[in-house]
Amino acid sequence: MNLMLLAGELSSLGAALAIGLTGLGAALGMGLSISKALDGIARQPEADNKIRSTLILGLAFCETLAIYGLLVAILIMTM
Repeated sequence: MNLMLLAGELSSLGAALAIGLTGLGAALGMGLSISKALDGIARQPEADNKIRSTLILGLAFCETLAIYGLLVAILIMTM
Protein backbone atom coordinates (compact mmCIF):
# COMPACT_ATOMS: atom_id res chain seq x y z
CA MET A 1 0.00 0.00 0.00
CA ASN A 2 1.29 3.40 -0.92
CA LEU A 3 2.37 5.56 2.03
CA MET A 4 0.70 8.69 0.60
CA LEU A 5 -2.58 6.81 0.17
CA LEU A 6 -2.42 5.65 3.78
CA ALA A 7 -1.71 9.20 4.97
CA GLY A 8 -4.72 10.50 3.03
CA GLU A 9 -6.98 7.86 4.50
CA LEU A 10 -5.76 8.54 8.03
CA SER A 11 -6.24 12.28 7.62
CA SER A 12 -9.82 11.64 6.48
CA LEU A 13 -10.35 9.50 9.56
CA GLY A 14 -8.87 12.22 11.77
CA ALA A 15 -11.11 14.87 10.22
CA ALA A 16 -14.17 12.66 10.68
CA LEU A 17 -13.29 12.08 14.33
CA ALA A 18 -12.65 15.80 14.88
CA ILE A 19 -16.00 16.95 13.56
CA GLY A 20 -17.90 13.97 14.96
CA LEU A 21 -16.66 14.25 18.51
CA THR A 22 -16.95 18.04 18.68
CA GLY A 23 -20.43 17.87 17.18
CA LEU A 24 -21.43 15.25 19.73
CA GLY A 25 -19.95 17.27 22.57
CA ALA A 26 -21.66 20.45 21.45
CA ALA A 27 -25.01 18.71 21.04
CA LEU A 28 -24.81 17.09 24.47
CA GLY A 29 -23.75 20.38 26.04
CA MET A 30 -26.60 22.27 24.42
CA GLY A 31 -29.15 19.64 25.38
CA LEU A 32 -28.07 19.54 29.01
CA SER A 33 -27.91 23.34 29.20
CA ILE A 34 -31.41 23.78 27.84
CA SER A 35 -32.75 21.01 30.08
CA LYS A 36 -31.29 22.52 33.23
CA ALA A 37 -32.33 26.05 32.26
CA LEU A 38 -35.94 24.98 31.74
CA ASP A 39 -35.84 23.12 35.04
CA GLY A 40 -34.48 26.24 36.78
CA ILE A 41 -37.10 28.49 35.19
CA ALA A 42 -39.85 26.06 36.23
CA ARG A 43 -38.59 26.07 39.82
CA GLN A 44 -37.97 29.83 40.04
CA PRO A 45 -40.00 31.76 37.47
CA GLU A 46 -38.85 35.09 38.91
CA ALA A 47 -35.25 34.33 37.83
CA ASP A 48 -36.36 33.91 34.21
CA ASN A 49 -34.31 36.74 32.68
CA LYS A 50 -31.10 35.89 34.53
CA ILE A 51 -31.32 32.20 33.63
CA ARG A 52 -32.15 32.98 30.00
CA SER A 53 -29.21 35.35 29.55
CA THR A 54 -26.81 32.84 31.09
CA LEU A 55 -28.27 30.12 28.86
CA ILE A 56 -27.73 32.19 25.70
CA LEU A 57 -24.10 32.78 26.65
CA GLY A 58 -23.56 29.07 27.36
CA LEU A 59 -25.16 28.06 24.07
CA ALA A 60 -22.87 30.46 22.22
CA PHE A 61 -19.86 28.75 23.80
CA CYS A 62 -21.21 25.31 22.82
CA GLU A 63 -21.73 26.47 19.24
CA THR A 64 -18.20 27.90 19.19
CA LEU A 65 -16.89 24.46 20.13
CA ALA A 66 -18.67 22.93 17.13
CA ILE A 67 -17.28 25.60 14.80
CA TYR A 68 -13.74 25.00 16.11
CA GLY A 69 -14.18 21.29 15.40
CA LEU A 70 -15.24 22.09 11.85
CA LEU A 71 -12.19 24.33 11.38
CA VAL A 72 -9.87 21.64 12.71
CA ALA A 73 -11.43 19.09 10.35
CA ILE A 74 -10.96 21.44 7.40
CA LEU A 75 -7.35 22.07 8.38
CA ILE A 76 -6.68 18.33 8.68
CA MET A 77 -8.18 17.68 5.26
CA THR A 78 -6.11 20.37 3.55
CA MET A 79 -2.78 19.11 4.90
